[in-house]
Amino acid sequence: MTQPLPVEIRGVAKAFGTRQVLDGVDLAIGPGETVAMVGPSGGGKSTLLRCINGLTHFDAGEIQVGPHRLRGGHQPPPRETVVQIRRLFGMIFQDFQLFPHLTAAGNIMEAPVHVLGMSAAAARQRAVQLLARVGLADRADAYPRELSGGQKQRVAIARALAMEPRGLLCDEITSALDPELKHEVLAVLEELKADGLALIVVTHELGFARRSADRIVVLDGGRVIEDGPPPQVFEQPQTERARRFFQQILA
Repeated sequence: MTQPLPVEIRGVAKAFGTRQVLDGVDLAIGPGETVAMVGPSGGGKSTLLRCINGLTHFDAGEIQVGPHRLRGGHQPPPRETVVQIRRLFGMIFQDFQLFPHLTAAGNIMEAPVHVLGMSAAAARQRAVQLLARVGLADRADAYPRELSGGQKQRVAIARALAMEPRGLLCDEITSALDPELKHEVLAVLEELKADGLALIVVTHELGFARRSADRIVVLDGGRVIEDGPPPQVFEQPQTERARRFFQQILA
């Protein structure tokens, strides 16, 4: 696999109206790292992911993904820059965002055919291979309505992998699933980590974060209040706010 790329976030700020959602975030994520972003709801985690992916334009600061740079301000970034970043880092959402009129394989084939110019036959072959990789080899011709929530999310992961990204941005991708289905999806992420794919995961699954992440980043009030290896952050947080958060979650 091609080596993942670093992500550097410098002074990123974003407000929605009078609400400051990100307040000068600085964060560096090394090649191949798995970083779990945790913290209270409304702390800015999902917004930061959307800024990295170019889905949300931010007010100040800059984000660099490999050689590509997004700058905050009044002007949106060049579309070509956003396209290149999205090819490097795929994004997976809480609500799957599958096309209901396409089969599992059809959803995976869509971008390789229309963005990469791959033939339908080659895209179909790759879709079947990716479905096997996420444990759905027998569901290629199933429509989303015929799949469980965990299966839909695994199709969404396969769809992101179809573009051969260097990393994945995962936004609360297990929050709508029951415990057994969560396990299915998290097991796939752990396999991708073992393969060397960079993962930036917004999650409330603290067990997964402790077990699988290289670093834990805690966001609260739009700022990074903790950043370190799981044992340090979970067992010896440096801020009172983080201590209270973990006490409430782990109680």
